[in-house]
Formats: sequence, structure tokens, C-alpha cells
Amino acid sequence: MISEKLQKAINAQIAMELWSANLYMAMSFYFDRNGFQGCSTWTRKQALEETEHAYEMAGFLTKRGGTPVVEMIPEVTNHWDSPLEAFENIYMHECHISKRIDELLALASSEKDNAAQDFFWKFVREQVEEEATASGIVERMKVAGDNSILYIDGQLGRRQ
Repeated sequence: MISEKLQKAINAQIAMELWSANLYMAMSFYFDRNGFQGCSTWTRKQALEETEHAYEMAGFLTKRGGTPVVEMIPEVTNHWDSPLEAFENIYMHECHISKRIDELLALASSEKDNAAQDFFWKFVREQVEEEATASGIVERMKVAGDNSILYIDGQLGRRQ
């Protein structure tokens, strides 16, 4: 059985994962409007991944006797001045999510909930990759400059 406090925190994270999915979807639309199909593909796949995280967390809650809920999802921004700005936002957002996952892990630890700790370690490891990927894209865009964005766009479109 999962504690009420941990259940509430996981439900808040479910909402955050869905907000993240909406953010990536909005970015995908932005990239499509501006002719960056590779970036659009990358962010669309990221949106699907964030939705899957919400489902995973809901499934975990259900298995532990909790009740997953879908809370109100606040509106996301729909405009960026450049692909670089969008990916800088992605990097900052992934750092924020990492902090939230760390807090969930700490809460699970303080409640001595070994199953929840084990569950959240998966997300901790994944967030390391998410941050590194976003940071790498930002750095490549900065080094390449505006003239090479189409090359980077093509590379991002190869995401599996």
C-alpha cells in the first residue's frame, strides 16, 4: 500500500509529465510551422515519451493500491524565437524534471518505500540521459551557428 503523501506527489508528477508532453507537442507544431521537420519529429517523439511516463506512474500507483488522477494541465507556451531557444528551454525543463524526480526518490526513501525507490531510480537514470541529450543539442547548435541548423535538423529527424 502506498502512502497518501507519496500518492499525492506521484499524481502531481503525472500532471507534470502530461504538461511536458504538451510542451513538446507545442514545440513540434512550432518546428513544423517553421520548416524544421527533423526537430518536429524529435519533439513529437519526446511528447509521446512523456505521455508514456505518465502512464507508467499511473500503473505503478494502481499496482500499489493508489488512485491515479489527471489534474488540470496548465497551458504551455507556443512560441520560440529560434530552434536554439526552444532547445535551451528543453534543457532547462529537463533539469527541472530531474529535480522533481530526485524529490520523489527522496520522499520514497524517507517513507521507507523500497518499491517506490526502485521505481523512481529508473527515472533518475533516464533523466541523466535526457539532460545530456538536450545539452548536447544546445551545444551543437551554438557551435554550428545559424548556417548549420538544417544539418542538425536532419540529424534530429533520425531519432528512433
